[in-house]
Amino acid sequence: MNKLFYRALTGILSVMLCAAVLAAEPAQSGDKQADTAKQADPGKPTDPRAIIAKKFPEVSIDQITPSLIPGVWQFPLGADVGYVSADGKYIIAGDMYDIDTRTNLTEQNRAQSRVKLLAKLDDRDLIVFSPQVVKHTITVFTDVECGYCRKLHSQIDQLTKLGVKVRYAAYPRAGPDTDDWHKMEAVWCSKDRQTAITQAKLGQAVKAPNCGATPIAKQYQMGEDLGVRGTPAIFAPNGQYIGGYLPPADLVKSLEEFETKQKKGS
Repeated sequence: MNKLFYRALTGILSVMLCAAVLAAEPAQSGDKQADTAKQADPGKPTDPRAIIAKKFPEVSIDQITPSLIPGVWQFPLGADVGYVSADGKYIIAGDMYDIDTRTNLTEQNRAQSRVKLLAKLDDRDLIVFSPQVVKHTITVFTDVECGYCRKLHSQIDQLTKLGVKVRYAAYPRAGPDTDDWHKMEAVWCSKDRQTAITQAKLGQAVKAPNCGATPIAKQYQMGEDLGVRGTPAIFAPNGQYIGGYLPPADLVKSLEEFETKQKKGS
């Protein structure tokens, strides 16, 4: 099965769950706004955005925009995209493709959203392994307990030799207040984070004094917003979600392909 199409299918459940949660929340403020608008000018057609906004109160009205399909509107769900009918009764869980070009238009929107989210990450809060000459950069949401995260890290020297800058963000899969989470806090509290994360990924205990608030919670939440489905979760600078572990040569090949496509599209 085509990898791109598979990723589109795996994204359906997350969109449906987000939509269900949002739709279940009270919409009193949205209802009042819609009623006020009707009373102010009963002869004027109701703005579809107002109808949709009252069904999804966590989405601001200016985030709701027309999609390329007439009568269908779109809005962001974290780094994902939701599609909904103008009357707010039906939501479409899935990806929109341009048939002629076979372009995944939804994935393009996701990539743009990911770029904005990833831009909020500060290298000072990450663990960065960088070559002298940077040819490519990846942001990796990692977990010290994850087998494939450990395999990727065991090849960090190969990646840097190939000119790949690796930016590690924390994504302890077990969630908050778990042994996994606390291990990663110890890594981030260490004076030498590079050595600490290497030790942790080798299964060695990392001892570090409590340093107070760490970026773990913020990075973990960003991983959730980005739709991370497993670790390592690798993102290219253009917002493309490469996915999980790839051997160094294959990873560089994927990055080069993304860059070539981006240049052709610009």
